[in-house]
Amino acid sequence: MSYKNVFRRYELKYLLTPEQKTAVLAAMSDHMRLDQYGRTTIRNIYFDDDSFRLIRRSIEKPSYKEKLRVRSYGRAEHDSPVFVELKKKYDGVVYKRRVSLPEHVAMDWLTGGKRPVDSQICREIDYFLEFYKGLHPAVFLSYEREAYFPIQGGEFRVTFDENIFARREDLSLTSDAYGFAVLPEGRTLMEIKCHGAIPLWMASVLSKNKIYKTSFSKYGRTYTDYLLPNVINKKEQV
Repeated sequence: MSYKNVFRRYELKYLLTPEQKTAVLAAMSDHMRLDQYGRTTIRNIYFDDDSFRLIRRSIEKPSYKEKLRVRSYGRAEHDSPVFVELKKKYDGVVYKRRVSLPEHVAMDWLTGGKRPVDSQICREIDYFLEFYKGLHPAVFLSYEREAYFPIQGGEFRVTFDENIFARREDLSLTSDAYGFAVLPEGRTLMEIKCHGAIPLWMASVLSKNKIYKTSFSKYGRTYTDYLLPNVINKKEQV
């Protein structure tokens, strides 16, 4: 099965109330449709070092930042295909490069094994692992996603993420989705993924319903709301 392995786009994020989500879905009904996977529970494992260097750098909002994760669409099995993703953001533009591998092959490689495929993207990931020494599975993060694409075709995408959970233990894509709730109760994270300006009909519904762009990182929120307080508490107990 073929898949897209290189992305370059803008990713705009919005936190919606139930009423705002209903309004956006109504506006989308004539323009977009749900993708073939329907509502999918996406699982991610983010890699970082013991000091959480990558996410600490990211939440400082530099002009350039990058992260490494492995992702599955649904609960993975030992031989299930998963994606190893190198995600970068520079000057507001998101660049993502990824490779698909069986789950056990991907995790063996990222935790010290040899590069399984000699490709440009794999070499870039190896360079990343060498540059940021000491990376290891740091956080499990899952969410239920609905993804929509244009009826008439094109690269414009809209996703809705709910029930976002994160944890530090049981770091496996083969495990259940559970952990610390990342989103405020009753809210949905909507992401608009586009190459340029958003369609006028979408701009209209956002304006009419007072839906404003926000800065929201699932891993970043996990660090500030869950990981950092635990680090501070441990230091205070010493």
